Amino acid sequence: MTRAQAKHSLIYLKFLNLVQAIREMPVFPQMDPVEERLFNTFATAWHDGRQITVLEAMGMLPDISSTTAHRRLKTLRSKGWITFLTDETDGRVKYVTATDQANRYFSQLGEALEKARAK
Repeated sequence: MTRAQAKHSLIYLKFLNLVQAIREMPVFPQMDPVEERLFNTFATAWHDGRQITVLEAMGMLPDISSTTAHRRLKTLRSKGWITFLTDETDGRVKYVTATDQANRYFSQLGEALEKARAK
């Protein structure tokens, strides 16, 4: 392993340890693997400024059935990770949005990345 590879491996391992510590904080409810994949997919879309409808969210993971995705949306909502906002012009359309808890979680992960990179 080169010196650069060793450095990057160490940074990554530090980051993983910090992320695990954040996930174990009692302030953040645990997510199962499907919930976490959905949530991370939403985070990418939100970062790009996209609004995600509930119907769209149910199809974002092609290897997960829409029924399973819908159940996970409900559990993410009950755990406080997401909320649903009704469209102003069409009451039938609901958007999946991040909660304050989700934004705090993203911030904590960003801080963990910065700490892992610090010497």
